[in-house]
Amino acid sequence: MKRIQLKSVEEITPAARTFVDTYISSPAGERRGEGGAVFAFHGSMGAGKTTFIKAICRELGVNDVISSPTFAIINEYRSEKTGKRIYHFDFYRIDKPGEAEDLGIADYFYGGALCFIEWPEKIEELLPEDVINVSVTENPDGTRTVEIQ
Repeated sequence: MKRIQLKSVEEITPAARTFVDTYISSPAGERRGEGGAVFAFHGSMGAGKTTFIKAICRELGVNDVISSPTFAIINEYRSEKTGKRIYHFDFYRIDKPGEAEDLGIADYFYGGALCFIEWPEKIEELLPEDVINVSVTENPDGTRTVEIQ
C-alpha cells in the first residue's frame, strides 16, 4: 500500500504527479491491454476525491474544464499526453448496480480507457477484479491522506 500525505491544497499537484507516474505512466499502471485501468476512489463526502481526480486529469494533460459528474454520472475527457480516453464516474445518485449496468459500464471498464470512480461502493459487485482502490481521508487537522492499494 502506498500512502500520500497532503498537508495543504498546494501539495495536490505534486501528489497527482506522483500518482500518475506510479500508477498510470509506468508499466505497473498498464493493467489491461492498451494500458487502461480502473481506479475506485473511496472516501466520505467532502474528503477530496473529486479534487484529487481533477488534479490527476490535469497531470494527464486534460485541457477541458474538469467537473464533477454528480448529475451526468459520467464525464469523458482525453489525455493530451497519452491520447487515452478518461472516464470520470460518480455513482452517488444511483440506487442499485443495475442502473450502472444499463449505462454499459463494462464497456468503459474493459475498453482500454482510464476510469476514475467516485462512490464505487454503489457498484462494488460490478468492479473488475484488478480495480485499484484509492482511499481519500480527511484527518482531524484538515490534512488529507491518500492510500492506494
